[in-house]
Amino acid sequence: MDLVELHAVCEANYARLIRLFPNYETTNRREFLVGGAHVTVEVADRSRYTTIFRVQQLHGSDRWLGSLRMEVRAYHDAGMLEVGSFQSHRRVQPRYGYPNPKMHQQDEKAQQNRFLADWLENCLAHGRSAACVDPRA
Repeated sequence: MDLVELHAVCEANYARLIRLFPNYETTNRREFLVGGAHVTVEVADRSRYTTIFRVQQLHGSDRWLGSLRMEVRAYHDAGMLEVGSFQSHRRVQPRYGYPNPKMHQQDEKAQQNRFLADWLENCLAHGRSAACVDPRA
């Protein structure tokens, strides 16, 4: 496992999330649209040094595309954000032997955090407020 790369990804993800949800300390929920998907980022738990966020993305055509569910943990003292759970996968190990009973990739945790980086970057680039959408459209 490349700890330097993992830390860099987690630090960049923290910065991205703060740009996406700057008022997380005073607001519990942020909603916006990305393409045809509705995204909700919700504060699940707050403590002095950490905040746990639940992230959900629902598509207008949900039965074809499915939905995205993640739980991410922000470590404010370290300025890092990491994936805690992804879809139905909880407590992912930093590294897996291969093959393994659940057929996880060897670097499953790193892949999830890199996916989070791409997803947050896409939200920042293409997200728009859910409030400015005409519900009759």
